[in-house]
Amino acid sequence: MTSAATPASQIDSALRRCRVSALHLEMRDGYMLDDPDYYAWQTGHRLDPDDRTSWWRPWLQNIVDAVERGAVMRRARIVSEPISPYIHYEYDITFPNVRAGEQVRWLPRQRATDLLVPGNDFWLFDGETLLVNHFNGVGDWIDVEHVTDPDVIGKYTAAFEAIWERAVPHDDYQPTV
Repeated sequence: MTSAATPASQIDSALRRCRVSALHLEMRDGYMLDDPDYYAWQTGHRLDPDDRTSWWRPWLQNIVDAVERGAVMRRARIVSEPISPYIHYEYDITFPNVRAGEQVRWLPRQRATDLLVPGNDFWLFDGETLLVNHFNGVGDWIDVEHVTDPDVIGKYTAAFEAIWERAVPHDDYQPTV
């Protein structure tokens, strides 16, 4: 089932309601390649960790708010190595999420061969709200599918936990570029 709301607004709304946990799995090597922030990074712009006002945005406050409500927020990324330029960009801009309270781990795709993973990226909120992300071939976000089947949710949860167990925490991950 899909909705008329934008994909980002659906995720944002679910995070605002989140009380226990938010799991996010990303498996693509590129997203929204025409993003102005990505273009700026490609031309040399870097976020200054010491200049919080330059990189803080509402999404990060939503993470802080969820964590303050007691939610544990975890993001796992399965990435090809050497990493793509886009994943290098993502790696460089992950520190704000970590500072906001999100736990992030990275799993090189070669270490995921024996894992059964979903066909799409997803968010799972409080173990019951599964939002499956759909992208086009160039990584543009086109839709979010709300899945309510408990069996599917169980499979997605098990896949995420297997990935999480094997993945490397952000502060310890050294990507191959």
